[in-house]
Amino acid sequence: MSLEAFETPPQPAPDFDSEGFWRATAEGRLALCRCRECRTWLQPPLERCKRCAGPTGFEPVSGRGTIYSFIVSRHPCCPGYLDATPYVVALIDLEEQEGLRLPARLLDVEPAAVRIGDRAIVAITDLPGGDFRIPTFRIVAAPDV
Repeated sequence: MSLEAFETPPQPAPDFDSEGFWRATAEGRLALCRCRECRTWLQPPLERCKRCAGPTGFEPVSGRGTIYSFIVSRHPCCPGYLDATPYVVALIDLEEQEGLRLPARLLDVEPAAVRIGDRAIVAITDLPGGDFRIPTFRIVAAPDV
């Protein structure tokens, strides 16, 4: 395997259900799937709503939320991030709907400083090795104590 294969992260494989997500990130926005009838947000995206079977589409979200959970990757395990350890992957609970969560890397933070409940905001960043942009997050405030 070539060294380049280890230097670039895996690239997304957009499909019919996720096309709107990738189109929005290419434009520097975060958009998620939402039912056009009952208005429920759906993540991962689906062609039909799992609650009412209504049609879905992509709508912008604020990109603001709180850290619901996270892991710290201390060992190289993913091509493209082999020299970036340690790094944090968080599950962000977006403010638009209870339980609407998006996994993403946290940027510009020491792993020991991350806490459940920290407020975070999206940053759309380039994914090395291709033409994709992805949502990442930055902490904007610690929770009230």
